[in-house]
Amino acid sequence: MDAWRAGTTMSVPLIGCPVRGVLDKISDKWSMLLIMYLAMKPMRFNQLRREVPDISQKMLTQTLRQLERDGLVMRTVFPTKPPSVEYALTELGKSLVLPFGHLIEWANANHARIDEARAQFDGAEAA
Repeated sequence: MDAWRAGTTMSVPLIGCPVRGVLDKISDKWSMLLIMYLAMKPMRFNQLRREVPDISQKMLTQTLRQLERDGLVMRTVFPTKPPSVEYALTELGKSLVLPFGHLIEWANANHARIDEARAQFDGAEAA
């Protein structure tokens, strides 16, 4: 963690760095939100739809598939009629919960300052 303190030189360039690819995957509109819901408990598809009502069925399906492909979510199909599917975090997915929690805390603590900065910027742009 010390390598990321302000003013230090990074030993790994960010261009071509795998960090960018990972951040692209987990920082989209829905991934973090779905991971945090699944951190509470495994859920079925329709449970997730109810928890996140503004996500479309198509986008929920795509995001869950991508999270499964990346090894963050495990999909379990139960042999019922009709088949039921449950989604749960893998160990790798669970390892994101603490860093996401810190980011959520930071956002909660600083959202008003960001809103103020935006308003100030927008006011200067309009002048």
